Amino acid sequence: MIEIIIEALENQGIDIVINANRNQSTYQSYGYPVISDDLKYFQGPLAGFASAMAAVKTKFILTLPCDSPMLADNFVECFIESHNREQAPVCVAHDGERLQPVYALIDTGLLDDLKRFLQIGERKIDRWYAQYSYASVDFSTATSMFENINTPEDRQRLLGQ
Repeated sequence: MIEIIIEALENQGIDIVINANRNQSTYQSYGYPVISDDLKYFQGPLAGFASAMAAVKTKFILTLPCDSPMLADNFVECFIESHNREQAPVCVAHDGERLQPVYALIDTGLLDDLKRFLQIGERKIDRWYAQYSYASVDFSTATSMFENINTPEDRQRLLGQ
């Protein structure tokens, strides 16, 4: 599945860094940098965000899960447009009904704030985002993008494979 996501992101012209806490050698075979969570923050998606923010030299990270490979063709563009329009430090995908918090564009300047948030035992992505004036990125016409593939049946249904 990651191959589908990598191809979609390559076609949208961004640098790719893979965050994985297991099977690093498998992920390294794709030719992109692979990082893992700082063990003291091995605490879910926010720990992955913190590790990515610390590892890159860019102003932003764009996050997404690897079990939902149906990215919109304009995925990256939508986040960039939202940021440019709203000037928000965090832009989060919205499916028309609710936020999809692991799909986000996050200013790497928030790293120290995120570390403090994790250090006090917080784990909820939504709670961290609520500290900022975040922008919602409308993907209400691309809701299949948020469907997870967790079983062979899911894969068959979504990808026809």
